[in-house]
Amino acid sequence: MPKMKTKSSAKKRFSFTGTGKLKRKHAYKSHILTKKSKKRKRNLGYFAIVDKADESNVRQLLAK
Repeated sequence: MPKMKTKSSAKKRFSFTGTGKLKRKHAYKSHILTKKSKKRKRNLGYFAIVDKADESNVRQLLAK
């Protein structure tokens, strides 16, 4: 059986931390930024960890 291919969309959206957790970006940081506060935009800029409930699905997309 051939190897599982990584989904290109997932490859661009998720990455691994040094300890093996999955990193993701926050949503709502791409447009209509004028009405959002500085604090909100700053906090959306940081990475977040993928929730435990979604982790297995994301790992499957990444073929890991």
